[in-house]
Amino acid sequence: WLDRPGAVDKIIWALCILSAATVFADLFYHKHGHWHFQEIMGFDAFYGFVACVGLVIAAKGLRVLLMRDEDYYD
Repeated sequence: WLDRPGAVDKIIWALCILSAATVFADLFYHKHGHWHFQEIMGFDAFYGFVACVGLVIAAKGLRVLLMRDEDYYD
């Protein structure tokens, strides 16, 4: 079903709408953060995004460190 034209675009749009809805939901409840910056609207989403990007960058760095030649085990 992902081979159909436009299917992946629909999934991306659905994820964007869900992400915006969760950030918008921050308006309707009071968060009790340990520090004051944790109560900022959308902080959790922003923090999660930055952490994910950081993990990808760290994985790329580890790949350079740990990568072996193609015939390493031969």
